[in-house]
Order: sequence, then C-alpha cells, then structure tokens
Amino acid sequence: MYLNEHAKPARDARPQSGSRANGATPPRGPRIALYSHDTQGLGHIRRNLLISHALCGDGASPIILLLSGLREASAFAMPAGVDCLTLPSLGKDADGVYYPRSLGVPMDDLMTMRSRSISAALQSFVPDVLIVDKVPRGVYDELVPSLAWLHGNGRTRIILGLREILDAPSVVAEEWRRGDYAAAIRQYYDRIWVYGDRAVFDPVHEYAFDPDLASLVRYSGYLNPRDAGDESTPEVTGTDGTLCLVGGGRDGLPLAEAFLRGRWSGRGVLVTGPLMADDDRAALHTLATQRPGVEVREFVTDPRPLIAGASKVIAMGGYNTMCEVLAYRKPALIVPRIEPRTEQLIRATRFAQRGLVDMLHPDDLTAPALTAWIDAELRPMPAARDAIDFAGVERLPELLREAIGAPGRVVTMAPMGPEPKEPTHVAG
Repeated sequence: MYLNEHAKPARDARPQSGSRANGATPPRGPRIALYSHDTQGLGHIRRNLLISHALCGDGASPIILLLSGLREASAFAMPAGVDCLTLPSLGKDADGVYYPRSLGVPMDDLMTMRSRSISAALQSFVPDVLIVDKVPRGVYDELVPSLAWLHGNGRTRIILGLREILDAPSVVAEEWRRGDYAAAIRQYYDRIWVYGDRAVFDPVHEYAFDPDLASLVRYSGYLNPRDAGDESTPEVTGTDGTLCLVGGGRDGLPLAEAFLRGRWSGRGVLVTGPLMADDDRAALHTLATQRPGVEVREFVTDPRPLIAGASKVIAMGGYNTMCEVLAYRKPALIVPRIEPRTEQLIRATRFAQRGLVDMLHPDDLTAPALTAWIDAELRPMPAARDAIDFAGVERLPELLREAIGAPGRVVTMAPMGPEPKEPTHVAG
C-alpha cells in the first residue's frame, strides 16, 4: 500500500519508538538549526557535528538540522534526531576569494541559489534556536534574508558561534568593518558563544569588542570530543606508529610530502583529506610505494580511532584536530597553516607555550625536520584539563538553556529580507 504523495505530513511526527511506556508522547525537544558555510576544509561541519552530539547528550531530545556548504557532510555519521541539508558548494583559493566549487554557473547565481535554499529550509523548520558558525551575515550575505525573517518571528533565538581564534586582530577588525558584522550582531543576535578558554585567547579583548557585544559573549571552553556521549568513542591504544593529518587536504601537500619523504623508523598513516587535488593525491600514493609500512588513506569521517591508536601525531593546526590531539594526550607536532589566515599559527603558538604540543613553522618544514621529531624520545603529554578549560561539550547544554530562557526581544513579524548582494570581498 502506498501513501498518498499529496497528503500533508504531521508537523511534529516522530518515530513511535520514542513514545513513553504509558503511551504518552514525550515532550518535543527544541528545534535547533546550525549553519556553516564550509569552504576551506572540514572544520566547520565537524565542529557543528560535535556541538550536535553535545546538545543531544544531556538527556534532551533536540531536533537538529545542519545546513552545510560542504557536500561531503552527508558522509559523516550523525546522532539520532539530526539531519543535514547540503548547499551547492563553494571553493576558496589561496587569496581567500570564493568561487563555485562544482557547478558551472556564475557566482551570483550560485549565491542566490544558496540563499533561497537556506530561507526555504528555515521557514519550513522554524527553529527555536539558530546557531551560525563564524560569519554573522553568512558568506556573501546569504543568511541576511533568513536572519531578518527569523528575528521577526519573535520565536527564534539566534546565536553566533565562534572558534576562539579567527585571525590576527588587525585582519579581523578590517573584515568586520567591511562586512558590517557588528551591526548585524546588534540587529539579529541574542548570544555569542566562544568555543574556547579566554585565558588562552580572549576575542573580546584581542578583537576589541564594544561593550554591548561583549555582554552577549558566553565562553564554553574548548570542545573535548571524548565528552560528547558518542558510543563510538575509541579507547587510547598508542600502538600504530605515526599519524599525519592535513585537514581537508586542499593545502596539505607540502606537509604530506615531507612526511612521506622522511626517513623515520616505524609504521605510519597519512590521511590526505577529500579536498586535495586528484593529481596531488595520486603523487602521494606513488611516493608511498617507496615507504613500506606507511599507509595512505584519502578520507576518514572520524579520525579519532586513528588518533587514539597513534603513538605520535603530526598535523596542521585546525581547531578540531588540536582538540582531538589534546583529548587523547598524544605527543603532537603542529605545522600550522599561515595563509590565507594566521589563525592556526596563533593557536599552535599559544598551545605550545603551555606545553601541550610542539610546533614547527611551515617555513621550516622539511623531511629531515619531521624525521628528527618522530625519532626523538618525547615526554609524556600533560592532561589538557590541567592547562586549559576543556569542558565545552559539558557546558553547551547549559548555555543552550540559558539562551532559550533569556528574555526575548520585542519584535514584529518581518517579511523575508532582500536577496543577498555580492560584495567585492568577504572573508569567511
């Protein structure tokens, strides 16, 4: 028997397995939408997935919709109650300029498509909370129509989620001025969540937030993936040699080549990432044939088992990778990206100063330098919780309750905002 394809589904239909033993339906959890523009790598969607795990791990049953600009997002395992809408994807070149990653259409057509897709999804979903990752207006202002509508409905709490470090202060100041980000936050946002420890890097101070914006800031602490309540969390073993991670892989070739050309002893695994160019990936596979005991993997959605099993880790300095390395207390050599942002360099420097990682500047990257580090006798790693606030996953449900329970703004229902414009340059 087939269902009537024209029948309208129940708005809050849920699986019967979620019902209580007495037949009563459990109260509906909050609807939460998380937006990430996703252009350079895997970091934004991976962080939003970790946040989703955190918000599902407090005995609550939120209904979570991820909006991602990364087509690979659909490959990631998601908690129960979480689904994902992927947008037509953007790429970003070495100068930070965006372009259509796959579709052969003009940039303005792509952005109109993305913006309208976001608006349609959010108007249908009507979230209680929208968490926007990093870019207050969305890339190329694609979120503005949705922000205006959601703010006008008077129901949705809108939260800006920031990794602790965006870039050098002078660069961030100029980007926020050009993008008019402070005005957007004042107009639409109820909270700013910072996924970090203000003792390591305080964006309110470093980026000179005005007092009214500073009053919206809540610090979660760094996000420890081992606290996410994920049953697949691996145990630490430390027997599988040296692991090399290059993030999404778009700019990871120099580090990957130096790793494979090194003459270090023991086993190893290199993960190239799904965004590495095909020619570069093929060259690495060829190079790996000269290194018995070294395996090349192209894409893993969850690097935690590899990190847990590694004796040492060499990686770039992305937020998620650094948190995972600290969570599993692995000796780590961080070779940060320095273009088009210095975010990773700043983070690696601050963590190295606390004795949590070793750092090698990319200008000093050579195969012999990696060999020397791998073959050296390394000290035991300290517990990250002794050096930084690492309780972000545990704290997020509390921050969510605080945001939902805060007094709402007095607003009137607004029509959809204007179509997104295409500025001369927007960094995301």
